[in-house]
Amino acid sequence: MRNKFLGTGEKGYRPLRKLTVCLSGLRYAVLYDFSVAYKVILSTLILAVCVYYRQWVDLISVFAATGLMLICEMFNTTIEALCDFVETRQNEKIRIIKDIAAAATGISIVIWGVVLFSELGHLWPLVSA
Repeated sequence: MRNKFLGTGEKGYRPLRKLTVCLSGLRYAVLYDFSVAYKVILSTLILAVCVYYRQWVDLISVFAATGLMLICEMFNTTIEALCDFVETRQNEKIRIIKDIAAAATGISIVIWGVVLFSELGHLWPLVSA
């Protein structure tokens, strides 16, 4: 799609191409970033249990918390990569930028963990029965 502000890109709207690019980025994050991969696996297991026992509200909660966490993890990875690309030497301003991005990721991981463990506690009686 053409960027109306910069005048770059191709003309036309290609939703399938956008989806392909999105899935490519997600695939890269899962394959090459362990912090993303293990969280996706844990969430998928809990989501599978929710689907199996038809716990739809739990499914939505875990899905939303996982989405928030993945967004923050991927933005954090992107910010860190851009900072390392722009400034290869030690720089106090870059460190602060990375720390703030890591703090946002940390908050999302805490939210994700609380949701995951509370849903696991809710689903445990169904699984163990």
